[in-house]
Amino acid sequence: MERKAQDVEALMAQATGKTALGHAIRAAELYMAAVAETADKTHASRLRRKCRDLILYAERLKGQHGLVPDSSLSALLRDSSRLHGNDFPPWTSQPDDDEFELLSGAALFLDDAVFTLSATQAENFASWTRPAELFNLDPKRDKTLDEEVMMQLTDRCDLVQDITTDCSVVASLSAAAKVLTGPRAVLSSIIYPFDHVRRRPKVSASGKYVLRMNFNGCTRRVVIDDRLPASCTDRNLFVVDRGNPCLLWPALLEKAYLKVRGGYDFPGSNSGTDLWVLTGWIPEQIFLQREDVDINETWARVKAAHESHDVVMTLGTGRISAEEERFMGLIGEHDYAVEDLDVCVSGARRVLVKNPWCDAPLVLEAGKPGSPSSAGDNTTWVALEDVVQHFESMYLNWNPALFPHRQDRHVKWSIPGKTLSESLVRNPQYAFSSRAQGPAWILVSRHFMDAELDIARNRRGSMASVSRQLGFMSILVFENKGLRAQVKGGENYRGPYVDSPQTLARLCLSAGRQYTVVVDQQELPLDTYTFTFSFFSHTPLEISDAAEEMLYFEEKSGSWTRRSAGGNSSCTTYCQNPQFRLSVGSSTPLSILLSTDDRDVHVHVDLVWAHGERAMSLRGKDVIASSGEYRRGCAVIDLPSLEPGLYTMICSTFVAGQTAAFTVRVSSMTPVSMDLLPANAAGMLRTPLSAFMLTCREERRRAPLQASWLTRASLFIRTSSSADCVDRTRPPSSTLLRISVVLGWGSEQINIATSGGGQFLEPATGVQTPNFDIEPARIQRGGMWIVVESIGSYHQAETINGEILSDSPIHVGPWELVR
Repeated sequence: MERKAQDVEALMAQATGKTALGHAIRAAELYMAAVAETADKTHASRLRRKCRDLILYAERLKGQHGLVPDSSLSALLRDSSRLHGNDFPPWTSQPDDDEFELLSGAALFLDDAVFTLSATQAENFASWTRPAELFNLDPKRDKTLDEEVMMQLTDRCDLVQDITTDCSVVASLSAAAKVLTGPRAVLSSIIYPFDHVRRRPKVSASGKYVLRMNFNGCTRRVVIDDRLPASCTDRNLFVVDRGNPCLLWPALLEKAYLKVRGGYDFPGSNSGTDLWVLTGWIPEQIFLQREDVDINETWARVKAAHESHDVVMTLGTGRISAEEERFMGLIGEHDYAVEDLDVCVSGARRVLVKNPWCDAPLVLEAGKPGSPSSAGDNTTWVALEDVVQHFESMYLNWNPALFPHRQDRHVKWSIPGKTLSESLVRNPQYAFSSRAQGPAWILVSRHFMDAELDIARNRRGSMASVSRQLGFMSILVFENKGLRAQVKGGENYRGPYVDSPQTLARLCLSAGRQYTVVVDQQELPLDTYTFTFSFFSHTPLEISDAAEEMLYFEEKSGSWTRRSAGGNSSCTTYCQNPQFRLSVGSSTPLSILLSTDDRDVHVHVDLVWAHGERAMSLRGKDVIASSGEYRRGCAVIDLPSLEPGLYTMICSTFVAGQTAAFTVRVSSMTPVSMDLLPANAAGMLRTPLSAFMLTCREERRRAPLQASWLTRASLFIRTSSSADCVDRTRPPSSTLLRISVVLGWGSEQINIATSGGGQFLEPATGVQTPNFDIEPARIQRGGMWIVVESIGSYHQAETINGEILSDSPIHVGPWELVR
């Protein structure tokens, strides 16, 4: 079989594309078949390595661009195109100017999309009005003048919001003004029609505008008309430049963005997300209150990028009390623009902060005004140290042109059931590597969905409470040869769990090493999501689906109930925990994952020698492998090799009586079967034994045992100290017990069953015999006895308690001391 595998592998080396992929898969199958044919462990290990290498190679072939056409990919992006009844198809090309001409006799363009308003907005709403009427422009005046008024940005814009709850959008536009216009004119790739000579948007003759926005996996085409919500009061329903109230293009950007996000009754966002959608600039969120924030390093890289116009910076507050709002002059759960950065002569670092609300006060510091700017427009200079102290988040959006290489991967994710939510086995994972050392950024972006908008609109309380309802996500990165990770822990990078639809990992890769990136979640409320992984780097990355280390998987569900939650191995009820029989047909590496539906429950798994039967006691020498210390939510055993045989697996929580559901998953290179063992005493009768107290260091007691017909039974005992008799000044007891069931007595007695393989055991966790038969005919000839033997020392009163589990009624007589 190995020769056949080598022949197919040789064909693979000479092939390319799909043919090479087919040969790689076939060679892996043949090597695995060869493993089953050999009894030599070293040879089998070498064959398994060949198999794994071929599987990894096949995964890399699948991930290469254009190698395997993926019809599901285009379907995924197409399904993500529809939001709130509107279509946003992927961007294909820049529209021609002809698309915006008004043909003779034709009506102005009318977008039939529904833009919802909040109750307050509806009270102030008059009508959807075209710009000429809205701004009271003379219809007879020169149209070029209209373009100067509505599209030309003055030296400095002063954008503000009023009763539209989109502070993050207005803060984004204010902060990005220098990159939207000017020499680089990012705006030129966003809004059409555009005048590339004057470097500003054109007025559309037909009232139609097309915007290129970045969301749900790609750049998309967003079409709007130029009607804006006119107000019947002195309040504004759209973003306004107070220096030029007729400036149109910020309101068009705002309208297009709100069409994507669901309407003018915008439930809220953050500036990092908004600028990602508006400009495609990479969002990074820095939590300023985290202890690991290096503000000096952050300032250095932001200041340098700000000077080259490669970063946009905004700030966000968290939940603060009304008293703090009055004292600090800040607004809770609100976004602010950063319009400039500088370093004073004294060396003090500061940022120019703007509140986008039209009637808001200047930002205050400790109840005193900061350093007001000369503009007098809701801006003030704030020291960097005060920013760190009083704001919760810093949002940075980076120019993607900083990275010459970008690759996107799209995935649809069905969120795992609760019992696997604390593990990573169902999470999207990608393997990646770089041939050269250098930086790489990975952005995970969750696609917008109508169901999330419904949750946000039905919110009760603050936006922070809405965020909790929408769940959190994070990025984990492992250096593990590109293999799939099962659990958290041991990762090279762990990002914060954020309520934003985007989260970024900034990495420095080592040349030639293979990594795995995983998206993790907490409390995402929907059953299914779609995500995009965007990889930005200075050198090309090799990216593929992370490979499974094993070939075979077996899963079972279970639970710890009031009867089966036995606790850890120091508890007398430990062996009542759920147990499984593992049947291993041939030598294999093995991995066991135990994951529960309650992240506050600490869990553990043991693999023991018990011949596939329920373990009734746990001795150190019986434990083949364990998951180590009890872990919150999930635990893992990894065995490099396990010989054929029957084994018993015990799943436990640290605290006895702690109930939870769980899933146990066994991974292997050869098939392994897993079966739940019947619960201890399932369907059995319980007959308690009369309690007695140990009276000396070494003693032996017996009690007669009878049954009316053939009965299957097992015997269990434990010790307990009497609280009334405990002498706390004396050392604890070290008593060991052995229990037996014997037929007859004296020289003719026959041992029917003995606990611990005949050894004396520590009784605090319980001592139990294997199952045995009670045969009435044999009892009549010589009698049957339960025998308890003790050795060791004890310094406080200890009582022996126990019970017999049987499938038919039995009778136990009184204890008697045997000399």
